Amino acid sequence: MTPSQIGTLCRGSLASALTFLGIASIGLAGAQPPASDLQIAWRDAATLSVEGRGFADTKAVFDRLPRSAEGRVRQPVWDLSHDSAGMLVHFSTDACELRVRWDLLSDSLALPNLASSAASGLDLYVRIGRDWHWLAAARPEPSHKANEATLFKDLPAGYREYLLYLPLYNGIESLQLGFPVGSRIDPVVRQGKPIVFYGTSITQGGSVARPGMAYPAVLGRRLDMPVVNLGFSGNAKAEPEIAELVSSVDSACYVLDCLPNLGPDEVPRMEKLVAALRSRHPTTPIVLVEAPEYPDGVLIASRRAWSDQDNAALRAVYEKARRNDPLLFYVPTDGLIGEDGEGTVDGTHPTDLGTMRMVEKIQPILAAALVAETSKSRSP
Repeated sequence: MTPSQIGTLCRGSLASALTFLGIASIGLAGAQPPASDLQIAWRDAATLSVEGRGFADTKAVFDRLPRSAEGRVRQPVWDLSHDSAGMLVHFSTDACELRVRWDLLSDSLALPNLASSAASGLDLYVRIGRDWHWLAAARPEPSHKANEATLFKDLPAGYREYLLYLPLYNGIESLQLGFPVGSRIDPVVRQGKPIVFYGTSITQGGSVARPGMAYPAVLGRRLDMPVVNLGFSGNAKAEPEIAELVSSVDSACYVLDCLPNLGPDEVPRMEKLVAALRSRHPTTPIVLVEAPEYPDGVLIASRRAWSDQDNAALRAVYEKARRNDPLLFYVPTDGLIGEDGEGTVDGTHPTDLGTMRMVEKIQPILAAALVAETSKSRSP
């Protein structure tokens, strides 16, 4: 069945559609049923293209660390690795309707500073021309682990490319996509290495409104590249075992955003993390991100001192390593979440506004790092 035929089936009456398909129409009286009356076929999303998986050998499809990490990393990190943050299903289809079923790992669907739409929901983008455009979101039912939703229906005929982002602070036991019978559905597998982000709850996605608004996801769409989100809420401690795991993922660029989880005396760990990455990937760019300036630091000296001391310690690490490493890049805190105090939900975690401000500051530096990586790889 061609895309135009699918469009006819989606928009026309069931009687007309059956006649078009050569099937007798009996007793329908020309009724025009809603698109939800279409016959739906369900497909396991894992059989399509799942992006954001840094490791193949995981206990479950949507885990973020390999099974070998259990017992090696601290328990909170292992627990957070079951959250599907940063993962997405990448596919193309001519379907006029898209439904979704997803079973969650946890009954805890939201956090005090994160809505269920982001923590446990799904988020759909469609490619329009060369750009990605938001299209739909699916929120979990209150206190339900098993959910079903219609993401869109009555869509005009056309074969389009989609990104379906998975929950940021919950895990996925199973995920199915439902399409009208006869629709074409194809996985989209992007070539090239991903950008790997390692960091805190800010990296994982707290406290945006939808999964696609986590800043690594926004940067991935803007640069049109796959990303791996290794943000571990409250637990980006830059330990040696994490350095080994992060460095085992072959990346186009590593973005290290750990400072909000490190005290000034712990920031020197970043030097060892950078060294571990550089040892295995001598020509891969590394981007260091300073901690945001906390909005209440305007009046609370201890809050201002925390970020100032952390950032000074990170800059010292950067300046020392940069002398012999031209592929090390740096994002300073200036204006990272804005200077008007409006960029966070709780003084720490960016809202969508704060996230977009972060993206505006990080994107040009990340783009320059990727250009440097491309130039280096082409050098004789």
